[in-house]
Amino acid sequence: MSNTPMAANPLTRAVLEIDEYVSGLGWDQPARLFALVDTARLKVQEPSLAAQLGLTEEQEAAGLTPIEQDEIPAGKPLDDFLATIAWPDAVVGCALTVERLMLPPSAEASVPQGLSDKKLTAWVAAHPDRQEVRMTVGVLRDGTRDSAVRLREKDAATEVLTGSGLVPGLAEALSATFAE
Repeated sequence: MSNTPMAANPLTRAVLEIDEYVSGLGWDQPARLFALVDTARLKVQEPSLAAQLGLTEEQEAAGLTPIEQDEIPAGKPLDDFLATIAWPDAVVGCALTVERLMLPPSAEASVPQGLSDKKLTAWVAAHPDRQEVRMTVGVLRDGTRDSAVRLREKDAATEVLTGSGLVPGLAEALSATFAE
């Protein structure tokens, strides 16, 4: 993951690192959940895990290390799954990457009313202006958020859009995993 572009803050760097990792796996991947832990703390408290993750003494300690979690159960709605998560104190944040179909704002007016979720999904999948996107969203316990969005048709690290407000619903759902 050494090709990750330098970013202004540790959360942005972690989100871009996850985006790069998942990009290397190709498209049509299941959603993936990551715990974000303080790298310096991990090196001190779990040196064997840090070594297993390839964290070296030379690497910057003021950052976040993503640790992929168990696979998200197939067939379970993402919001239902996220509602079951409680993180231990050592986890300072979390991130999720998920692929979805997206329509441009210009298509909103043509969305048929009254469709079931299943029929709406089929309608979007058949729409000629649909875009396949991979969204990676990260949140910290303190409420800080960031995200990266990659279009399948522009699948290059230089084309990844980043920002804190790109996927607000998913960021809210991830933040709720830290609610007490």
